[in-house]
Amino acid sequence: MTAAQYSLCLGGIVRREALRWLNQRGRFVSALVRPLVWLVIFAAGFHFVLGVSIIPPYETYIPYEVYIAPGLVAMIQLFNGMQSSLSMVYDREMGSMKTLMVSPFPRWFLLLAKLLAGVAVSVVQAYIFLAIAWFWDITPPPTGYLAVLPALVLSGLMLGALGLVLSSFIKQLENFAGVMNFVIFPMFFTSSALYPLWRVKDANLTLYYICEINPFTHATELIRFALYDRFEPMAALVVLGYLLVFLALAVIGYDPGRGLMARRVAAE
Repeated sequence: MTAAQYSLCLGGIVRREALRWLNQRGRFVSALVRPLVWLVIFAAGFHFVLGVSIIPPYETYIPYEVYIAPGLVAMIQLFNGMQSSLSMVYDREMGSMKTLMVSPFPRWFLLLAKLLAGVAVSVVQAYIFLAIAWFWDITPPPTGYLAVLPALVLSGLMLGALGLVLSSFIKQLENFAGVMNFVIFPMFFTSSALYPLWRVKDANLTLYYICEINPFTHATELIRFALYDRFEPMAALVVLGYLLVFLALAVIGYDPGRGLMARRVAAE
């Protein structure tokens, strides 16, 4: 296989995901409405200030909506990663994924292309949300909008890879919605998206340790720091580590000679 053929395959998968996103207007609207509800209603109901800021000087106080905005950006990527994996389950039921998987391209490349397509969509959604959030005084430095792009790509890949792992376990489309809720909400609420980890540590040490091992926590922190022109190396390393683990598990799960796909084919 040549580089041009790989590029053509990648472009086709990205274009297909983009067209699906444009045609499914409900998916676009829900991706924006969900975090905006949290920003407008939840932040207004719990409007308080935080005494620790990632914006120098660190003793400055920041409004609650400024704190949770990066977590809501990460929420967009989390839901988009799960919805992208939901389409994998749908394609498997319709038979179109079988056509993709029997192509001469390596399975890891096809899954990575699927991830990149989903991330491209989630990045666009994240920037649209940030543009709307500007009207609620969520105003990071102009360079922060550029600095956050690598963080969005890396965190989007990691969360999308997690969705691929989950989709390899699901046999039927209707079962995936329950799994999504079982994964999304615990990950979101046991993270630093809504409250700083130091407050969690003061309240409940066990919950703090759960938040520490939660991959969504580190994705949120990576985005939060990057949005304000700061790099958090530990969060980047943890997100990268989870990405490699999830991607390896997804490749195994979708390998017809091994893992769950082999047992599923044998059962059929």
